[in-house]
Amino acid sequence: MNMESLMAQAQSLQSQISAAQDALATMHVKGVSGNGMVVVDMTGKYDVIDVKIDKNALSTGSENLSELVTLAYKDAKTKADILIDKKMSEITGATSE
Repeated sequence: MNMESLMAQAQSLQSQISAAQDALATMHVKGVSGNGMVVVDMTGKYDVIDVKIDKNALSTGSENLSELVTLAYKDAKTKADILIDKKMSEITGATSE
C-alpha cells in the first residue's frame, strides 16, 4: 500500500469520526433513578442538558437525593457509552458486545 493511499484512508477515517462526534452531540439519552424520581438528560458527548427532580425526591433527605442524582447520572453515562460504542463501531466495522 502506498503512502498516498494510506493518507487518503486516514483523512476519510478522520472525517467519519468528526461526523460521528457531531451526530453524538445532537443525540440524547436519559438516565433514571428512584423509579423516575430523578431523570438526567445527557448528549452522546456527556453534556448534561437537564436534570428533573420529582418533588417527592426532595423529601427523601439531601443524602438520598444526592445518591438519586448520582445514580441517574451514571445511568445516563452508561447509555451514552453504549451510544458512542455503537456509533464508533459503525465507522470501524467492529461489533460491540
